Amino acid sequence: MKKCMLDMKVTDNCRLHHNYCLLKLTADLPLPDMNPGQFVQVRVPNSATTFLRRPISVNFVDKQTNELWLLIQLVGDGTRKLAEAKTGDLINIVLPLGNGFSMPNPGESKKLLLIGGGVGTAPMLYLGARLKEMGYEPTFLLGARSKNDLLQLDLFEQYGQVYVTTEDGSMGEKGYVTNHSILKSVHFDQIYTCGPKPMMMAVAKYAAGESIACEVSLENTMACGIGACLCCVEKTKDEHHVCVCTEGPVFNIEKLSWLN
Repeated sequence: MKKCMLDMKVTDNCRLHHNYCLLKLTADLPLPDMNPGQFVQVRVPNSATTFLRRPISVNFVDKQTNELWLLIQLVGDGTRKLAEAKTGDLINIVLPLGNGFSMPNPGESKKLLLIGGGVGTAPMLYLGARLKEMGYEPTFLLGARSKNDLLQLDLFEQYGQVYVTTEDGSMGEKGYVTNHSILKSVHFDQIYTCGPKPMMMAVAKYAAGESIACEVSLENTMACGIGACLCCVEKTKDEHHVCVCTEGPVFNIEKLSWLN
């Protein structure tokens, strides 16, 4: 898939939570095709302490408005500076990068479960939208620390049934996503997941135990996004190390060393 560098204009910057904002951007030309699970590298303007681009998952692509949505968690100087962007500002972005989730064949009868934790819910929205377009009814299982950390629920509900867990029990079932009762009452054919690594490893272990195909979207630290710096390497089942930014960020769990 061809990569490009675009100066994109901010059309909206919504503060969803004190630690999260939703940045919507557009370009003069039609946006390139992007697959669910891919990411972009964002240059942070006017930040004296930020020298490298920031990798951010594709949250959604609105073809009607020619908009790219980025759900940004404010964790450092770079992301906090991005959260200050105003309508009309230009932000330079390299996109699309990496490999996305594998899509089922149209017409296959499969029960699909999309599990997201924290800001890892971001790529699940675009994936759910694409699956809905293909005629599927995906199920979402979203986890967070509290109800205040559950984001975009109204949008997820447009594409499938939504279940939630919170660590404090303030919404949905109390606990972690792997403890949710839906996993005991429904057998899924495919699981897609993104979130904190311990969560994804627990999901992978569950999927392997139930003989369910599973893909994970890794969030390893990335500096270049093109496989040059080797910051984001991940160990595979055959003892090799691969760059998450080019070989991933999405991997089938059978390829990783997690189940060894």
